[in-house]
Amino acid sequence: QVQLVESGGGLVQSGGSLRLSCAVSGWSLDYSVIGWFRQAPGKEREGLSCISSSAGSIYYADSVKGRFTISRDNAKNTVYLQMNSLEPEDTAVYYCAAQMWYCSEDVSSYDYWGQGTQVTVSS
Repeated sequence: QVQLVESGGGLVQSGGSLRLSCAVSGWSLDYSVIGWFRQAPGKEREGLSCISSSAGSIYYADSVKGRFTISRDNAKNTVYLQMNSLEPEDTAVYYCAAQMWYCSEDVSSYDYWGQGTQVTVSS
C-alpha cells in the first residue's frame, strides 16, 4: 500500500533551519504530486507548498514564500522541504501528502497522508 513517512522535524531556535523529508513507498513519485501541510494546535491544516510530478509546477503559500523550498528526488522516491528563517509561528505538526492530479494547497485534493513530524521553533 502507499505509505508516506515524514522525518526531520525537531526543536530549533528562531532564525534556524530544518529540512523535512517525505519518503514515499508503494507508489512511484514519477506520477505523484506531493504537498506539504502543517497544523498548529487549534488551527486548521494549512497548505504550504506542493510540487508536480515533473517539478514543472511548484506552489508556495504566502506565509512561507521566500523561506521554504520544496524539491524532489524521484530516484529516491523522496520529497524535501527546506525551511529557513524559522519563526515561532512556524511551530506545528508538518505533513506530506500525495495525489495523482495537480499541484494544490487544498487538503481535500490529496489521497494519501503521512503521520506528521513535529516542528517546534523557540523564541
